[in-house]
Amino acid sequence: MAKKNNKQKKLKLPLAYKPLGFALGWASGALAGVAFRKTWMAIRNEEDAPDALDRERGWGEILLAAAVQGALFAVARSLADRTGAKAIERKTGVWPVADQGGRD
Repeated sequence: MAKKNNKQKKLKLPLAYKPLGFALGWASGALAGVAFRKTWMAIRNEEDAPDALDRERGWGEILLAAAVQGALFAVARSLADRTGAKAIERKTGVWPVADQGGRD
């Protein structure tokens, strides 16, 4: 009976984790946006980072901004995902993702 109950828990947990994962992802994205603005201010002493469609900005600036922003968002996303998963595992004893594959 305990084995069946554990299997049912494993099947339901990934679905239950989705709202938590969504909330953590949203919060980490917001924090990464703040971190990017502060980082860009430190790097270039400018409040606005270049956009790919800024005519006055060069390729180097645009690609630097994209690389910094991408790295910060990836780190924040991984931090939030891993922290949430570890918290769920500590509480329930079950890892919240059914398969071993990555997100993408």
